[in-house]
Amino acid sequence: MPISLPSQSKMLAPNFIFGVATASFQIEGATDADHRLTSIWDTFCATPGKVKGGDNGEQACDHYHRWEEDIALIKDLGVDAYRLSIAWPRVMNEQGEANQAGLDFYQRLLTRLKAEGLTVFVTLYHWDLPQYLEDKGGWLNRETAYQFKHYADIVSNALGEWVDSWATFNEPFCAAILGYELGIHAPGLSKPEYGRQAAHHILLAHGLALPVIRHNAPNAQVGIVLNMNRSYAASEKAEDQFACLMRDILDNQFFIEPLMKGQYPQLLNKVAPQYLPNILPGDMAIISQPIDFLGMNYYTCNHNAYDANHLFKDVKNAQPVEYTDIGWEIAPHAFTELLVNLNKQYRLPPLYITENGMACADHNIDGDINDEQRVRYLHSHLNAVHHAIEAGVDIRGYFAWSLMDNFEWAEGYSKRFGLIYVDYQTQQRTMKRSGHAYRALMDSRAG
Repeated sequence: MPISLPSQSKMLAPNFIFGVATASFQIEGATDADHRLTSIWDTFCATPGKVKGGDNGEQACDHYHRWEEDIALIKDLGVDAYRLSIAWPRVMNEQGEANQAGLDFYQRLLTRLKAEGLTVFVTLYHWDLPQYLEDKGGWLNRETAYQFKHYADIVSNALGEWVDSWATFNEPFCAAILGYELGIHAPGLSKPEYGRQAAHHILLAHGLALPVIRHNAPNAQVGIVLNMNRSYAASEKAEDQFACLMRDILDNQFFIEPLMKGQYPQLLNKVAPQYLPNILPGDMAIISQPIDFLGMNYYTCNHNAYDANHLFKDVKNAQPVEYTDIGWEIAPHAFTELLVNLNKQYRLPPLYITENGMACADHNIDGDINDEQRVRYLHSHLNAVHHAIEAGVDIRGYFAWSLMDNFEWAEGYSKRFGLIYVDYQTQQRTMKRSGHAYRALMDSRAG
C-alpha cells in the first residue's frame, strides 16, 4: 500500500518538514578514529551479556567514512531535513578542550547537508557519555551537568553556522531510567534513586545549556526531545487505574512537567517520594526556561496492572493486536490520544515528531526488501499525526526513524528500523519498500 494523507492535511503544506533521523553511536563506527574517547556504550558493549550477540559499535554502518554516500541516500528520499547527533567523545578531550579532528568531521558533514538544501536538526546528547565522566559518577554527579554546558558551548560555537535546530538531549527517560534505574542500557546501574537523580541532572544540564546555545546560535531553534508511550489500564479495577496513572507519571509526566511547569509531579510527594530527586534551590527555574520546540518520539503504548512492589507492571493487551519485531504493540490511535492529551495538559511549544518507526524482520531477497508492515505502520502513524493536528496540536514536522538499519543498543544488530537496508558485512545500502513509499509521499507533495 502507498503512504498517503488527506489532501487538505497541513502536513502536506510546504512549511511542514519531513525528515529522517539517526544517532551517532548507532551509525558512525570508527570508534578509535581521530582521537575519539571511549564512551559508556563502548564500555557497556565490552561487558559480557549486556548486548545481544556481543555486538558493538566499532563499525556500525561505517558512516564516519561513508557519510557522503549516506547524504546521497537522504537526498534520494526527497525529504526536507535530517536529524543527527553529535558524539561527545568525538569532539572533546579529557581536559575539556575541543578535539578539532572530531569537529572537522561534523563540519564537513553539516556543510554538505546545507549545500544539498537540507534543514539540519542536531541533537547534542544521544546517550554516548564519555567514559571518563562516568568514572567520576556520570549523570549521578551534578558536575556532569556543568560539563555538558561546556560541551554545548564548544560545539554550538564551532558548528552553529550550519545548524537550524538544536536539541540538548534525546530521550532523558532512556538515558536515566534505562541506564541508571533498570540497568538495561549503559552504564548499566540499577537503583530507583539513581535513575531519578540522573534524570534531574540531565534536565538541569538541558537548562544550563539553553542560554549558551542561544548566545552562540541566535538564529537557530533550541529545544529538547522526549520519548513517550500512551499508558492504558489493564482493567476498570481501581488498582489497575492507579497503576496506569503511576506509569504515566513516572514515564511521561516526570520529564515534561519540570520543563513546562518547573516542578515534578506533586502526587509523588504523597504516594512515591522515593522517586523524587535531590533538588537544589534554583534548579527548577533553570530547567523550566522556555524552549522553542519540543521533540516527541513515539513508538508504542503500554498496558498496566497494579503491582504491590512496583506500583505497576506491564501486561499484554487483552485484545488481538499487531506487534513489531521487537515486540511493541502497533497503536496509531494511542499516538493521536497522547498528543491531544498533552496539548490539553500543557501550554506546549511547537512540536516536532522527532522519531517514529518500527522494527521489522527484514530480509534482502535479490535487492527487494519487502517491509510492508513498516509501510502500513508509517501510513497509520502519519495519519495519526494528521488527526492530532486537526484536533489543534501544533506539530511542525515528522522524522521517520531511521534513515537506515543500525546498532539498536542492547538489541545489537538483531533489530532493523531503517528505511534503507544495511548489509553489515559489505556495508551495502539498499532502499526498502518503505523507503520507496516514503519517497513517493515526498513526491506527491510536489505533484
